[in-house]
Amino acid sequence: MSRPTTASGRSGRPRGGAREKLLAAAARRFYADGVTATGIDTITAEAGVAKMSLYNNFSSKADLVRAYLEARHEEWLGLYRARAARAAGPREGVLAVFDAYADHAASAYERGFRGCGLLNAAAELPAGDEGRSAVRAHKEEVEQLIAGHLSQLLPDRADEARTTAEHLSFLLEGAMARAGLEGDGERVRHARDMAEALLDRL
Repeated sequence: MSRPTTASGRSGRPRGGAREKLLAAAARRFYADGVTATGIDTITAEAGVAKMSLYNNFSSKADLVRAYLEARHEEWLGLYRARAARAAGPREGVLAVFDAYADHAASAYERGFRGCGLLNAAAELPAGDEGRSAVRAHKEEVEQLIAGHLSQLLPDRADEARTTAEHLSFLLEGAMARAGLEGDGERVRHARDMAEALLDRL
């Protein structure tokens, strides 16, 4: 069975220090099996490090979960920035957000694509948990990225830009939820087509 290397769980065993190995192992197991079902012993065995190494790098499992969520956020930003760098203008900038999600869905996962890893983790965390706040901040940042591109596309229609950004973020999140249930990125690609049609009507 192939083993992932990045925060999203892609193939290959990681290299590096204990912290990097632990984060990569946590990413694989949290995404494939869930946060609650994954214990410390499983993570340290997967990482190939001593249990004490975990506590030398993270104060608790909750601290490791927060680091995992931050790593996933940064990974998605990397996908978005790579797409945005090739965008010819604000219209393409909006679509770059959808493309980044499609890239995420198209990655190779140990047990298949299960949707947004951030939302999956948030669903397991109690109300008020710092991890849920981190996921909320990520989703708000995604919407703000869309809104920023739309504000350039519609410089004299600020209210419409904000409303459309919210509309598109709902479209994107709904597509990701369905894609996770169906195990592939087809819904995300369809959502991109819908977003493109909407942008053409602005």
